[in-house]
Amino acid sequence: MELTGGGLNADMEADELDREPSPDMPVRNNHFYSLRYPGAVRQKAYIFDGEGNYYNKEWDLAEGRGKEFCWFHVELPKGNQKLSQSAQYLIDVLCPPLKLQDILSLVSNGPFCGHVDGALVFRVNSPGPSSSKFTFRIAARVTQNSVITVSLGRVPRLGFSPTNESLLSEIPALESPNYTRGEQKQRNGIVIGEHVLDFLLTMNHSEEADNPVPKSVSNLVVHIVDTHVDHLQDVVTNLEIELDSLELELDRGGFALKKQMLDDRRFPKMHVDLQRLLQVIAHGQQVFPRVKEKCASKDWFANEDINSLEELVGRLRRLKENVGFIANRVSAIQQGLDSWQAEQINRKLYYLSFLSIIFLPLSVITGVFGMNVGGVPWTAQSRPELKDGFRNVMLLCVAMLGLVLLCFIFPALYSRIMAWRRRRAMRRSWSLNRKSFLRRTTSVGERTERGGYLRLF
Repeated sequence: MELTGGGLNADMEADELDREPSPDMPVRNNHFYSLRYPGAVRQKAYIFDGEGNYYNKEWDLAEGRGKEFCWFHVELPKGNQKLSQSAQYLIDVLCPPLKLQDILSLVSNGPFCGHVDGALVFRVNSPGPSSSKFTFRIAARVTQNSVITVSLGRVPRLGFSPTNESLLSEIPALESPNYTRGEQKQRNGIVIGEHVLDFLLTMNHSEEADNPVPKSVSNLVVHIVDTHVDHLQDVVTNLEIELDSLELELDRGGFALKKQMLDDRRFPKMHVDLQRLLQVIAHGQQVFPRVKEKCASKDWFANEDINSLEELVGRLRRLKENVGFIANRVSAIQQGLDSWQAEQINRKLYYLSFLSIIFLPLSVITGVFGMNVGGVPWTAQSRPELKDGFRNVMLLCVAMLGLVLLCFIFPALYSRIMAWRRRRAMRRSWSLNRKSFLRRTTSVGERTERGGYLRLF
């Protein structure tokens, strides 16, 4: 299996950002192993010289010597595979020299931080389905001269690539109408498509090419935790952008859009995703302070990196508060939709009640005249003087219907009449006050002209 470095390709797609290593990047001793699951996982192996330089190396899981230290990273695929299948993938690429307890400590669900077989192992693995974008898994096995990490899917900015391949270091130019997508080199800079800009605006970090090369294992551990927090921040930013667009659609949309969102259960699903994200952040708040405490006892772990871990824990705390605010917004929008749905139901029930009230007296009248008993007026068809009985019953129904309608119309009519009388009274009072004011100002002016004075009290 060829070991390649990560980067950012020309399309800047969020799901596929890997780049082949540059030909001028040195590669040490590429080696090929016979694997049971070839191509199932992605592997990256680096060796750092402790002076700010790094190289791709063979996948031998060996530790560095002296100032050198090695980093081996395994990227598990995002799919519907079981946890046992992920464990088999790790056994295939990490054993030997790792033991079964090392594999289980890296792949199990839930938070963990402790020493396993003399190495510091920590993990933040959420128990959700592997195919979900709100399922995060990052685990690391740290020794003095080597680090082994396992992640679910690609973690942005986790790897390294040459600095001359950074897109952010280019001079941008406006996109020409002749080009519809991709990047085209222009005389005044490099043209970046609109979809690339949309993706870059959701990033809270730089590219892999801009990553500072770690000079110690402690720098590398901070880098791994930092990229995990950045990944969470990217997801939160995308959620905020999606929520803003949904709120705008709701403001502009009508009955059909609101009903579709209620049928699709859009906001309840988003609320569940936010709860999963809160669980991942809570796992990080449990694990990373313990990582800081255990690393503080290591003589090879720098003090400034301890402070960096403390800052990352603070970022997680603020990120949790932000996710809580987003969850409150989602709940408020869902409550608004529920209120709208209840209002629609109440309006339909009001119409049904109105029809029931109208036809109930008519049903009583028809029921009375439909009784098969003697003495019911206007029912003897053999008597000529009662030939207008049907007309009389219809007139009675119309009179009853008018009375019912008057009962409904009278409150609204009464409120309109009272509002008109109040406006008329206010208009009359304002006219009287204006005439009185003009009368007083005129008399004061006359007194002033005659040399009189104005009494103040």
